Amino acid sequence: MKNMQIAVKTIELTKQFGTITALHKLNLEIRRGELFGLVGPDGAGKTTVMRLLAGIMTPTAGEAWVAGHSISTEGEKIKEKIGYMSQRFGLYEDLTVMENIRFYADIYEVPDRDRPPRIDRLLGFSNLTPFKDRLAGALSGGMKQKLGLACSLIHTPEILFLDEPTNGVDPVSRRDFWKILYDLLKEHITIIISTAYLDEAERCTRIGLLHQGNILVEDTPAKVKTSLGLLMIEVWTDNARVAQKIVKTLDGVMGVSMYGDKLHITLESKERVDILLKELLHAGVLIKNHRYVVPSLEDVFITMVAR
Repeated sequence: MKNMQIAVKTIELTKQFGTITALHKLNLEIRRGELFGLVGPDGAGKTTVMRLLAGIMTPTAGEAWVAGHSISTEGEKIKEKIGYMSQRFGLYEDLTVMENIRFYADIYEVPDRDRPPRIDRLLGFSNLTPFKDRLAGALSGGMKQKLGLACSLIHTPEILFLDEPTNGVDPVSRRDFWKILYDLLKEHITIIISTAYLDEAERCTRIGLLHQGNILVEDTPAKVKTSLGLLMIEVWTDNARVAQKIVKTLDGVMGVSMYGDKLHITLESKERVDILLKELLHAGVLIKNHRYVVPSLEDVFITMVAR
């Protein structure tokens, strides 16, 4: 497969572990220069996809091409073109920041003449310059992720695979990490990131919602949110938990999710709105306000899984 506009293409990509199907007939096309998000809960198959595409694991069936190379027959060529950051990136905690970066430069056989400018640039954009002599083991979780990213980029890859890079990282570090990713996009690096955080999915160019090894939907975040044509209202009440129990028993309700003191309620038709509000009032639930809303990615995901 030689299409210069396509960074990754999969056809019926499947992976089984014994009787368990971790990935089922995945068909994807990821364009060069985009930030594609694989979104789903633990066990959805995100890491399996990453490892298959990085050439670390062989598929049970199907095929994929990364940077124009087959994962089945050209694994070594793929590794030259990609950066891969696993969930537990292999930093050496007894080495300093600089020593870790140099170590990965050795692994990727980066020429000596190219190293100083690349290292200075990576330290700069990851804000690690003041910490270059600090042991990796003494870094915060967010700083370790930035160092892992710098090590993944030392050989200037075309495609970057990031497997849940912000898992367990504090909100400020998550924000800083995403700022770095946007800077990389400006340099036309293709980024494929897996995440369980649906707020992070909103930041991607396109996303694929993954559940039990199957892609449920794939498109831009905005289009995914309108893909089901769901009619949804947001209702503020004085007791959301009680209101949720009541709503679940009503006809015409397709789904309900609770967010603090608010409910997101999916309905079959507009006619059901007045009936639902009257039922809640009749049950003694105080309704503070209500409005029509565009479903969130979480709403869409929950509805699709339920179906």
